[in-house]
Amino acid sequence: MTHDHDLVLRPTAAQTEAALNPPPGRNGGDLVVETLAGLGATTVFGLPGQHALGMFDALRRSDLRYIGLRVENNAGFAADAYGRITGEAAPLLLSTGPGALTSLAALQEARAASAPVLAISSQVPTAGLGGGRHGYLHELPDQAASFRGVVKSVHTVRTQSQIPSAIAEAWTSALTVPHGPVWVEIPQDVLLAETAVPVVTGGDTFPEELPPRPELTAVAADLLSRAERPAIIAGGGVVRADASKKLRQLAERLQAPVVTTFGGKGAFPWTHPLSLQSWLEDRHTTDFLEDADVLLVVGSGLGELSSNYHTLRPRGRVIQIEADLGKLESNHPALGIHADARLALQALLETVGERTDPAAPERVRAVLDKVRERIASQELTLEQDVLAAVRRALPPGALSFWDMTILAYWAWSAFDAEAPNAMHSAQGAGGLGYGFPAALGAAVADPTHPVLAVSGDGGALYSIAELATARQYDLNVTWLIVDDGGYGILREYMTDAFGQPTATELTRPDYVALAESFGVPGVRTSPETLEADLAKALAAPGPSVVVLPAVLRMFAPTHLD
Repeated sequence: MTHDHDLVLRPTAAQTEAALNPPPGRNGGDLVVETLAGLGATTVFGLPGQHALGMFDALRRSDLRYIGLRVENNAGFAADAYGRITGEAAPLLLSTGPGALTSLAALQEARAASAPVLAISSQVPTAGLGGGRHGYLHELPDQAASFRGVVKSVHTVRTQSQIPSAIAEAWTSALTVPHGPVWVEIPQDVLLAETAVPVVTGGDTFPEELPPRPELTAVAADLLSRAERPAIIAGGGVVRADASKKLRQLAERLQAPVVTTFGGKGAFPWTHPLSLQSWLEDRHTTDFLEDADVLLVVGSGLGELSSNYHTLRPRGRVIQIEADLGKLESNHPALGIHADARLALQALLETVGERTDPAAPERVRAVLDKVRERIASQELTLEQDVLAAVRRALPPGALSFWDMTILAYWAWSAFDAEAPNAMHSAQGAGGLGYGFPAALGAAVADPTHPVLAVSGDGGALYSIAELATARQYDLNVTWLIVDDGGYGILREYMTDAFGQPTATELTRPDYVALAESFGVPGVRTSPETLEADLAKALAAPGPSVVVLPAVLRMFAPTHLD
């Protein structure tokens, strides 16, 4: 009898020839790029540094496409977006010490948003590993320790023969649900030394699926079938699992209203009769969800933003489907189902009964009417008009990436993403500077559609250097910069809390002239001309900048009432 574990893949003739007669001049860096190519990577992001030169020299002997950014953190944001759009592990090549550490904020966002990023960093020479103080440039006592609390897994290589297996193991980790960033570090001398290791010709990895436990989905299906007022919260896990169609089928079968989290934008059709849209920062929505006798939460940990700042207090039974074990029941007692959203929704569809509830759409309309009345009472016409102009200017299929700025906070609640995986923001970790470099990564992933980046002037200054990247690679990204002369949302927070702001006002450049100095066309617009100017910029090939001088306000919160 032959068992699966007895099967060995035999090398092809070409693989045998490559192994027996490797080309001369290869080093440890070649093992890195050969392994990446064998795993299916086609594009890498990064920034060279002294200890990492072996990897970057090897790139010229490979077919991998290299996209070089100007700051490591921005390279991390670009890789994050590439991973979100393609579903592939996005390689990120970095140097030791300061170069590596500069990527931490981007990797935190990737971890919070479950974006698959494969970060590969150099290290000091092998003799410097182990915590001693040898005085190497960029030396840290334990570089891996700086990343262990941020990424999913850490892999330290000490010999060339370890490189293919370590990278393959990290690749599998990044693509095992929940997806996320991983860290591989390789000493400088290992990367530079000539190698006798054969050419890496294979590398298929098979991330394990995460199916639900059948006894749990049986209980969940029974609860949902017998519910009188079911409701659904759909999070980013639905989008990442490509489970939007299954979510819609289940909601329609149950006649259950659906609200999407800010990370789950596009998971459910915005104008569907059962759609509560994304108004999670609204007490009317919170009240509705609290009143559900069975609340199904799919692909969300019900964190701060998804629970109206932890004011959500469900009175009915909660069913939570979540791939991240640490998030399961971390905020609310529930029937916790540790599973991939797509597989769990499929299991429910196979067992749940059909409900009839002709009043459900009417209840949804009543909630949305209350939300609209609340917003209308605050005289926020400018903000709503600006957001509507952006929506109308975006052509079908366009992707959008939003920085931490007031217009993005509006978009979280009020913007129709129109499709799953089409709108992304830095709401996972909440760091500044995400929008523009992430849009560049998305444009690399999908060059067939224009990409919109939205930033405030404060966030724009974090990534202004990447205008050079946009021009160098002629990436099809339009950057909308809302210029209000400072950190607008912090200005509002401080004014509300203390009566006046401190340290929020900024001296800023002429963004149009600055863009043009990079060879990127720029235009200054107004709320009245925004739609036309933005549509024109998005229709033109290559990068562009649209600057909107405007002071926008946020709608009043309800979690403080």
